[in-house]
Amino acid sequence: MKTVIRTPETHPLTWRLRDDKQPVWLDEYRSKNGYEGARKALTGLAPDEIVNQVKDAGLKGRGGAGFSTGLKWSLMPKDESMNIRYLLCNADEMEPGTYKDRLLMEQLPHLLVEGMLISAFALKAYRGYIFLRGEYI
Repeated sequence: MKTVIRTPETHPLTWRLRDDKQPVWLDEYRSKNGYEGARKALTGLAPDEIVNQVKDAGLKGRGGAGFSTGLKWSLMPKDESMNIRYLLCNADEMEPGTYKDRLLMEQLPHLLVEGMLISAFALKAYRGYIFLRGEYI
């Protein structure tokens, strides 16, 4: 079997993947700096700082439109009296034959959870949901 060398610099999303395609569970994920981003965000940054960092980084959605994530987040109402905010992770890949998100969810489930933690904190959301495409169940 060919060994692929992945680093955070060359493969920012997939460097933690295992060559045997098995899921990376919590202990292994944490040993590969998993949840460090969430720890730094939740203990060292304000929600608006995270939104600005995401905007400055040019992060785009994984859907076909490639819409700016930071811009989308900055459009959230700022009204603090809105005490119910929801985070929706749209894992329904509508492009025919596309399973890029499925690979990450199956093999790096904690990457999704960590991303949702950071997103929920930045958006001041208290509930999060994952919308899965029917074929994934």
